[in-house]
Amino acid sequence: MSLPCSDCFTDLLCSEDSSGIFSGESPECSSDLESPACIEESIASFIEDERNFVPGFDYLSRFQSRSLDASAREESVAWILKVQAYYRFRPLTAYLTVNYLDRFLYSRSLPQTSGWPMQLLSVACLSLAAKMEEALVPSLLDLQVEGAKYVFEPRTIRRMELLVLGVLDWRLRSVTPFSFLAFFACKIDSTGEYIGFLISRATEIILSNMQEASFLEYWPSSIAAAAILCAANEMPNLSLVNPEHAESWCDGLSKEKINSCYQLMQDLVLDNGRRKSPKVLPMLRVTIRARMRSCDSSASPSSSSSSSSSFYKRRKLNNCLWVNDDKVNTE
Repeated sequence: MSLPCSDCFTDLLCSEDSSGIFSGESPECSSDLESPACIEESIASFIEDERNFVPGFDYLSRFQSRSLDASAREESVAWILKVQAYYRFRPLTAYLTVNYLDRFLYSRSLPQTSGWPMQLLSVACLSLAAKMEEALVPSLLDLQVEGAKYVFEPRTIRRMELLVLGVLDWRLRSVTPFSFLAFFACKIDSTGEYIGFLISRATEIILSNMQEASFLEYWPSSIAAAAILCAANEMPNLSLVNPEHAESWCDGLSKEKINSCYQLMQDLVLDNGRRKSPKVLPMLRVTIRARMRSCDSSASPSSSSSSSSSFYKRRKLNNCLWVNDDKVNTE
């Protein structure tokens, strides 16, 4: 004997009052979830957990001692930012990619070869981050754009993804500076008039600094606080905000770390011509490529085919044994 559909649904509901489930009315949001105390508790938990999603304290010293190649990391981060701008990925996607890369490099060394292992690691980390944050993710082949020196087959990238996941213990939902920006912006601008600008500008500053290995010394909360302070310094109405007071925004913040990070940002970004945001890059690249296509269409077929063939002459590495059997073998 079949039961009415309404009875089936009733059996699946919780024992709490379910009268409003099918009434068509929107459930009211709990005020407790939006209370300042609840928000500050969440931020405090982020500060407590952020140490679990950053490389070890001696990671920066490895670059300073040249046991790790800072220029190789800088080149990889630059490429990641180009791809992020090319596909208009969220800023969080780019930051997570670099976070995965740094945590992997801290725990696992790469083969000292011509540079393809670092490129493969960058592609794998970007793919994982995009799957975490983006609604539409390009194919693994399409991710390898914007001057990628090597082209890897999808199966090779997937094996590298599994290696990264194992090294990171599958902990991909990291605490980042973007976890704190809105909260810190409200602390500076209680009226809410400039919060949008503060968050947007702080995001640009964070992205522009990711290539600098010096920022590896600071945890996400300090980077977020310093970026918000730098953004506020550009607003006449907020330029008098004292960085010394940032420690009082939430329990667990370090005044010394925030001040040190703030000064470093001022030196590298604000006092150095205020670097352009990576968000500007995709429009320029799309325009240039469109013009190139129009020029190529008017050229002779032979010149067009020769230029296109030279453009796609990139080395393919498809059998990376060290990814598959966990050994540092090279081709």
